[in-house]
Amino acid sequence: MDHWGGGGGKPDTISKDSKHPFEGRNFGGGKREEIRGTRVFGSGYPYGADNRSTIAGRPFPFGAWPLYWDQNFMGGDEYGPKYDAIRPGGFIASVPLRTTTKHFNVTDDEVYYAIGDRESLLLLMVSFVTWCHVTPVWPSRFDPSSPNATIKLENVIQYFRASSLALASPAYNNTFARASISDANVSTPLPEFMEYSPFRRCVDDVAEKASAIVGEPLIHSSAHPSRDGILIGSFLILAGVGLLIGGGFLLVACEVGETVFHYRFQLQKRLYGDPCIRSKVAAERRTEIRYEDYP
Repeated sequence: MDHWGGGGGKPDTISKDSKHPFEGRNFGGGKREEIRGTRVFGSGYPYGADNRSTIAGRPFPFGAWPLYWDQNFMGGDEYGPKYDAIRPGGFIASVPLRTTTKHFNVTDDEVYYAIGDRESLLLLMVSFVTWCHVTPVWPSRFDPSSPNATIKLENVIQYFRASSLALASPAYNNTFARASISDANVSTPLPEFMEYSPFRRCVDDVAEKASAIVGEPLIHSSAHPSRDGILIGSFLILAGVGLLIGGGFLLVACEVGETVFHYRFQLQKRLYGDPCIRSKVAAERRTEIRYEDYP
């Protein structure tokens, strides 16, 4: 899964002999520019969403599984908590996104929530802090199907990544959330303060550009600089979040982590500019990437 990566490539298939609950389904192939959905659950799929009335049976174009909501809405229980142990990125979690008036003209009640798998939120938190001055916190476990959930289906203001990631606000209530599955363009307008909020636009932009997605693999080599970049980047992100929350060396950890991932993405673009390398990577894809090995 690539943080800031471009995605793309040919979709792969979960091995039918893997005993995976979703064996035989396609995964991958979704591009970064296709990651944005709408306010309607089930949106954001670049392929495999012909039946808009349900998300059951759909592929995983960005690698992540979709969220699920209460009352088995649109067949979402298929991806429910019973499979948390093998959900790519770990269990569903949420994280509040708050900032201060030092950086944005916000009121005390302007808070948003990011909802998605735990590892994706950990990665995103570094980018939220770096670019949007979000107050750092750890993601906490979230059960979208609970009647006592702090965030409801109606509070979602934007879905991303085949409805596997969402931004929500308790100050927003989409009265069409359960009735607009046949029309992805029908939703309650955002409140004016939210629509034109620079802070909301910032976290929205980061979610779109920095969410982790499956991409074409790089060449595997112990001496390959991209492998070192991956390892260093992963370490810095986890260390960075810890330092953010513990307090200290905030910007250094974040900016270095972002630089490493930017370097990796640029390197990947250069590598795939060579048709010989593209051909070799395509041949290695089936043997070196096994979806059932996630997370």
